[in-house]
Amino acid sequence: MVEKRQSRRAAVSGHKRELILDAAKQVFAAEGLEGASLRAIAVHAGYTPAALYFHFDSKEAIYAEVLKASLASLGAAVDQAVAQARTSAQRLKAAAMAFFRFYADNPRDLDLGFYLFRGGMKPAGLGHERDEVLNAALESALRPISEAASELGASRQKANLLMVDCFAHATGLLLLLHTGRIRMFGASASDLMEAYVKDRIAHLTEA
Repeated sequence: MVEKRQSRRAAVSGHKRELILDAAKQVFAAEGLEGASLRAIAVHAGYTPAALYFHFDSKEAIYAEVLKASLASLGAAVDQAVAQARTSAQRLKAAAMAFFRFYADNPRDLDLGFYLFRGGMKPAGLGHERDEVLNAALESALRPISEAASELGASRQKANLLMVDCFAHATGLLLLLHTGRIRMFGASASDLMEAYVKDRIAHLTEA
């Protein structure tokens, strides 16, 4: 009987937590980290602000959980794409393009990941420990790029630089895509990303 009650409480608590996170994702998407408030999240979730503190100690803690879930989905999308590739070159392309397409299809997730730029170009974060966890999750999602590059003969340093370069290239194109600026150039962000990855693979295989 006691175990059933504990199990029921845990299920209810877990459900409330998910409702809070779902509400928070919508509030953060609309207001950003700086503009959002615990009160707004609580109202959106149908709870009081005090109820939020039972599950999270701050809005930064909530934001970190929302972003962690987003990065987990990104990592799963990349892993699924890589698993279907047979060669190292195919794995590199699959990883880079899966990263790009995830954020092309989910602009709110991209916005979540770029909370640092809210309020101007200045250093920011969610706390050292949270930042370390989130940065590790992002690096894990990108790692298949460097691993495939290493398989193609790149040194560890060059493979890591290629991973960073792919990340920078993808985010630049995604920024142009989601702001509509890409239309100024009459170009396709997806086609440009694919051409870039193809060129990087050619450089590795020809070296």
